[in-house]
Amino acid sequence: MTDEEFQTAFETLSLPPASFDHAAHVRLAWLYLKDQPLPEAMQRYRDGLKAFAAHIGQPAKYHETITFAFLSMIRERIARAPETEDWETFRAGNTDLFGSVPKLMGVWYSADRLNDADARSGFVMPDRYAS
Repeated sequence: MTDEEFQTAFETLSLPPASFDHAAHVRLAWLYLKDQPLPEAMQRYRDGLKAFAAHIGQPAKYHETITFAFLSMIRERIARAPETEDWETFRAGNTDLFGSVPKLMGVWYSADRLNDADARSGFVMPDRYAS
């Protein structure tokens, strides 16, 4: 599926839920962040994820802190990459983004902090700090 087809399928809620795994979340974020400044991409991504989660009957799956933290990490990686970098090159060069979410988030957030209702419904600052 091309980037455009993937993005359209997500936005029109025609993407099968099984096709929207963690790698697909990162790909969608990468697409939005390549075309828009961070604040606009965050809003668009947030709205899309909430709509998709509601569409599949799982609105409680949305987690704002994880979403915004991941978008910030992806944006930083894009800023360091050549402008001509495509999705496959980005993916190959950032394999850590495709591993365990708790492990990656654990650098900045304790499990208690991420499991808090406030972290799920709104962005909360980290309670750990990477060195």
